[in-house]
Amino acid sequence: MDCLAPGWLSSPEAYRSCISNVAFFIVPPVMMWLNTQYNHHRPVPLQGLAVMEMFIGIFSIYFHMTLSYAGQLLDELSILWTVGFCYAVWLPVQHYPKFIKNRDQLMWLVAIVTIVSTLMSFLKPALNAYVLNFIAVHLFYLTGQSLKRCNNPRVHRLALSMTVHWMIAIACWITDKILCGFCQRINFCYFHSFWHVFITFAIFYCATLIIYFDVFYELPSSNPDVMYWPSSTSPIALPYLVFQSSQKCC
Repeated sequence: MDCLAPGWLSSPEAYRSCISNVAFFIVPPVMMWLNTQYNHHRPVPLQGLAVMEMFIGIFSIYFHMTLSYAGQLLDELSILWTVGFCYAVWLPVQHYPKFIKNRDQLMWLVAIVTIVSTLMSFLKPALNAYVLNFIAVHLFYLTGQSLKRCNNPRVHRLALSMTVHWMIAIACWITDKILCGFCQRINFCYFHSFWHVFITFAIFYCATLIIYFDVFYELPSSNPDVMYWPSSTSPIALPYLVFQSSQKCC
């Protein structure tokens, strides 16, 4: 974003970057609506993610409207705490550190790590975005480990869709960072807006994948599966979780 700072606030690029954050307010409610069965099973995690995504959208808009130091930190820290929340409520038991015995202990560990990371983010703010993106490496590792135990083609398709959208998002972010001057010369300054849109949908696919494996590990008798709305053959198909076997909600 630094290379766009001169004249940024009054530029069309600033307007587009703010408008592209609208996806953070549209996608979470749709995700909640589609995953009704999971919300009855475990209401807090998905609702918490939806709320935190909206905070990401709010702080991202604030940052892109002001390009202020406070806006940058609010934008990045909202992402950090959302990631911490997801680790706390969804990390599978088999991936716990050896010294962690239950989820309560995991939540305390995640809270401590997130607080320490928050304090460290003030030391080198320029590195924050790179560190946050690097977390995706561990996410893909966890996904790969889980897919080894799953032979459902819909789930593998979902993982592929998540990966493709995430890679496109990262490519747009890197292009915006490194080739900003070139993009200005050819009058094509859309990559940061593309980053917002693609990463929002990548998170949508990722969240659906996470809740699938949450049920797959914790409530396998419910026979979870992934369906697509409006249909699996639609050009734009949104995934959601279904329980094929009726279970008592808890």
